[in-house]
Amino acid sequence: MRISVRRTGGFAGIERYGEVDTAGRPDDGEWRALARQAVAAGRGAPPAGVPDGFAYRITVDDETVYCADPHLTGEQRELISRVLKEGA
Repeated sequence: MRISVRRTGGFAGIERYGEVDTAGRPDDGEWRALARQAVAAGRGAPPAGVPDGFAYRITVDDETVYCADPHLTGEQRELISRVLKEGA
């Protein structure tokens, strides 16, 4: 499973991108479960955010969803954090 996250916005407007390929990883099942939950709570179009807040595009294989601060689910927040940390 290939998971990518693009973060845009914020006060400085600096974009961040990370990508993780879970194939062959011992924690593949954990990543898959987290990704499924994060995508299920996403939107098909970018939502309205808040001033200086971050907006996110999450892509899992061929499916892309959008979310934005401050309306992230716990699963979205965790997935975003892990992908940007490990896949940067």
